[in-house]
Amino acid sequence: MSNQEWINYKIEIRDRLRAFSLEILSLSEMLPEKTRGKVLNYQLTKSGTSMYANYRAALRSRSKAEFFSKLTIAVEEADETEMWLDLIIASEILTTDYVKSLHAESEELLKILAAMRKKL
Repeated sequence: MSNQEWINYKIEIRDRLRAFSLEILSLSEMLPEKTRGKVLNYQLTKSGTSMYANYRAALRSRSKAEFFSKLTIAVEEADETEMWLDLIIASEILTTDYVKSLHAESEELLKILAAMRKKL
C-alpha cells in the first residue's frame, strides 16, 4: 500500500467511525429511561463516541508510537462498544434490526482497528 493509499484508507476509516458515532447517538434516543436503559445508554454513548475521538487523536499523533497508543485506546473503546450493543440485544431492551446492524458494524470496526494496529 502506497503512502497516499494509506492516508486515504485512514481517512475512510475516520469517516466511517464518525458515521457510526452519529448512529450511536441516534440509538441513545431510543433506549428506555428505566435504570438499566440509562446505564447502558450512558456507557454505550461514551464508548461509541470515544472510538471516533481516539481515532482522530491517533491521526493527529506526532509519532508512530503515539499513533499506536491512541489507536490501542480506540480498539479498546470499539471492543467495549460491541459488548454494550451485545448486552442491549441479549437483555432484549431493544432487539430491532437497527440495533443488530449497529452491532455488526461495531464488530467490523473493531476488526479493522485491531488489524490496523497489528500492522504497525
